[in-house]
Amino acid sequence: MKPRIVPRSFYARPTLDVLRDLIGKVLVHEVRGRRTAGAIVEAEAYIGESDPACHAAPGPTRRNAPLYGPPGYAYVYLNYGIHHLVNVVTESDGFPAAILIRALDPIEGLDLMARRRRRGARSADLCRGPGNLTVALGITLADNCADLCEGPLRIEDRGLTPPDVAWTPRIGIRVATKRPWRGCWTGHGGVSGRKSSR
Repeated sequence: MKPRIVPRSFYARPTLDVLRDLIGKVLVHEVRGRRTAGAIVEAEAYIGESDPACHAAPGPTRRNAPLYGPPGYAYVYLNYGIHHLVNVVTESDGFPAAILIRALDPIEGLDLMARRRRRGARSADLCRGPGNLTVALGITLADNCADLCEGPLRIEDRGLTPPDVAWTPRIGIRVATKRPWRGCWTGHGGVSGRKSSR
């Protein structure tokens, strides 16, 4: 299948529906003519001001402004002053919701990813974990608010379809930990943290 950039209408839907369909789509990043890409195998939803784990819980701020913007844009932030994390803004303009991309199955630019991560090109953890994948793809705060429907940071449909998507509670957070808003490509070795189960 010829790669097709995912349109904005894909993101302008309920976040959990977008998350389900996002598994298997391909995150692509081009930096100075060099391209890296990986299939999304794990992601988590953060939905609205009523979700204590969502950055929108305290209401609008300068930092979380992208969450309140139109769907199909990137929300990139620095986590604990160490890791850049990349999220996909969903729902409608003005309603804060996003999907954190947690793990990828590397497809393109493995040697470049490995140099950035200081790992072997076939390392199983090259893009396992939300901080690792941004290092591998060269995603930084400069990509905050990037339009994912065009430009160097984008999401493509390459016809990859997981046999099933498993749902589990979100991980790596301290509040609202029981909501089953983490979607994983069932049985995929690239999934981070606790393995998914039905």
